[in-house]
Amino acid sequence: MIRPVPLVPTIIVALAIALMIALGLWQLDRAHEKEAAIAIWQRNMALPATAYPVANPVDESLLFRRLSAHCLRVVDWRVIGGRSRDGRPGWRHVAYCATGAEGPGLVVDVGVSLAPDARVAWTGGPVQGLATHEPDSTPWLDRLARRSAPLRLMIVAETPAPGLVASAPPDPASVPNNHRSYMVQWWLFALVAAVIYGLALRKRWRGRSQGAVSSPPPPGS
Repeated sequence: MIRPVPLVPTIIVALAIALMIALGLWQLDRAHEKEAAIAIWQRNMALPATAYPVANPVDESLLFRRLSAHCLRVVDWRVIGGRSRDGRPGWRHVAYCATGAEGPGLVVDVGVSLAPDARVAWTGGPVQGLATHEPDSTPWLDRLARRSAPLRLMIVAETPAPGLVASAPPDPASVPNNHRSYMVQWWLFALVAAVIYGLALRKRWRGRSQGAVSSPPPPGS
């Protein structure tokens, strides 16, 4: 017996399930892209040092590569939480440097202080270390709306500034790659939606069947 299926709710549920499956496939593609990027970054760590790309400081192909540069003068400072190379918690001192007549063109993590009120007398000079992204101060809503500017590369100095200890070097293994778990979540959502809608249809059909059986026969039958 062919059981009637409500057209509009079925189309809506089918579209929702198709969208969740598509989102899962998109997350799978993102996982492959992230795995390829991490492999490149791991190879970068073995390459010789190269100059900091002042003309293009957002060049992500240089992430986790050893970069060298010269801080002509410190234009600004930023202090954020971090860890030292030996794992101790502290405060990272990030210098924004000029490399010429222009404004801040170089970002350097010059080390970690173990006291929050430590003062750093470093005024610039040659630096070398692995590259990572600069700290992101973009508001969450702007990041969600993709209104944030690309992050510049930051050198994590191998030799800390006087009075500081070296910051923990960046490691590609610490880059989160949760896309496969997101894929599984989207596909589980699709499965749950299909099961719930199937149960709803079954309840609807059962209710109609019981109503048909319990209805009295018409007069004169």
